Formats: sequence, C-alpha cells, structure tokens
Amino acid sequence: MFVLPEGLPLELTPLAFLVGKWQGSGVISYKSDSDDSPAEEHEFFQTIEFADNGLNALSYSSVVRLADSSDAALPSELGFWKVSRPHEPADHGPGLLLGAGEPSIRTHEDLDKLRTEQGFAIEVSTLHPGGVAELYRGFVKNARIDLASASGAAFETAKTYRHSTRIYGLVEGALLWAWDIALPGSELKPHASARLERIG
Repeated sequence: MFVLPEGLPLELTPLAFLVGKWQGSGVISYKSDSDDSPAEEHEFFQTIEFADNGLNALSYSSVVRLADSSDAALPSELGFWKVSRPHEPADHGPGLLLGAGEPSIRTHEDLDKLRTEQGFAIEVSTLHPGGVAELYRGFVKNARIDLASASGAAFETAKTYRHSTRIYGLVEGALLWAWDIALPGSELKPHASARLERIG
C-alpha cells in the first residue's frame, strides 16, 4: 500500500508516487533512418531519485551506467518536476528573491481546481551534462505520466535531438519508463526504457 510521504507540500501530491529512490535496469535501442542494420541494443543500470526540496517542485536525479564489463557512465540528468500553475506572489524568485503572502493552494479543494480530464498538468525541467537543457510539458493521471518536450536550449558544442517524449508509470510497485527521441531530420522513434524498483 502506498503511503503519502510525510511533509510533502499539498500541491505535489499528484506526483507523490514518484518520491523516493529507484534502481533497476533498462535497454537502449535506437535505429537511425539511414541505417539498414538492426537496432543496436545496450543494457544499462539506473538509479533515479525524486525528493521533496521543501518548495513547490520535486528535485530529480538520474545516474546511468552500462551493464557490461566497461561499467561506463552514461549522461546523467538533474531536474525539477512540478504541477503546472500560474506563478503567484507567494512563490520565491526570480533568482533568490523571497515570495510574499499565502500560497493559493491550501486545501485539497484548491488543488482539485487544477485537475482536468487529462489529469494534472505538469512541467519538468531537465539538465544534461552535454550542454542541453530541456523543458517538458505533460500530464499526470493516477500513476501515469505522459511528457513531451516543449522547448530546449543547448550550447553550440552539444549533441541535440529535435523532439522527445517520455512515459512513466507505476505498475505493481515498479516504476516503468519509456523514452522516444527524434534526431534532426528524423521522426520520433523508441530510444530507451527501463524497469526500476523502489529502494528507499
């Protein structure tokens, strides 16, 4: 049975099932348009952590290593996940400026006003070590999350892709995810997926 994390801000309860540390394995499998050979596959190990940072977002980190004799590190990710709503005076920022006043979401009824037929709209910001920052928009409904890249920024030295979608879901206590990407000049294609178990 799922227990709501203690002290989690009310507006983050739609994302509560993510909170904790997850570990497991997955497969990278991508085939480019110009390649007639079968998709090359690589197994990996992954650790993901979602944590309450005391604000209105969950902090997110992902560490991935190849599951072979090389044990090579693959690009990590850092980011923030939040329920989408207009900013308000009580929010901190920009920068380190302090917010003022009471937050608008103080009761479950307040939070429920943000619910739509698709679920709660969410926003995800993700930073990659190769010099890419991504913004995703999507929805969380029950224990399923659908995300699509909304915009991004990259240094001119970075490797980039044109578009990306991600799906996350809680299935029999495990966190499953799948990630599709579209390289420049290509359509959206499967890229990687994994199954993770909660370890903390």
